[in-house]
Amino acid sequence: MQWIEARSKDARAEAHRKFCRKFGRDDVSLSNFNSLCKRKGWMTGRTGYFAKGTTPPNKGKKCPEGVGGRHPNARKTQFKKGHLPHNHNYLGHERVSKDGYVEVSIAETNPHTGFERRYVLKHRHEWEKANGPVPEGYALKCLDGDRLNTDPTNWKAVPRAVLALLNGGRHRTALAYDAAEPEVKPTVMALAELKHKLRERSNG
Repeated sequence: MQWIEARSKDARAEAHRKFCRKFGRDDVSLSNFNSLCKRKGWMTGRTGYFAKGTTPPNKGKKCPEGVGGRHPNARKTQFKKGHLPHNHNYLGHERVSKDGYVEVSIAETNPHTGFERRYVLKHRHEWEKANGPVPEGYALKCLDGDRLNTDPTNWKAVPRAVLALLNGGRHRTALAYDAAEPEVKPTVMALAELKHKLRERSNG
């Protein structure tokens, strides 16, 4: 035991090899040797991490041609000078959301990630540039049914309660705005707004 404890700081495999040779104990496996040292608390003191300031063993050594990062297959996918990742999004970049709305990248700090840019709904962004902030309790309704048309004139701020009426009402008893023919849409919009005002008046 004293012999093992005296060499507990040595590499386990090397200490085990010397132990077997010195005492003729080929029946003791490396695993048994390791377990004994751990039970006795004889640790090697090594953490498995590079100590601060340690020079990597491969520093300055060039990888052989055709191996690792110099393999032809690896070179195909390596970035070249001046390349940008395929998901690099620049200021003003546009995309279409899963709901069919255009989103645009603007120079505003993302409140969730802290990134210098964030995506916003383009039709709302354009509308607010032309008309100011959307009033509280209002939403923007697409007039021609084409959500990709972000021109501010194609969007109208309506009370959120009107949106339900434009959808045909709770029981779909009225013609839905989006299902109406273009020449009928203004009438559907006017009726929905009139119903909303009458409800507001009746509710005081």
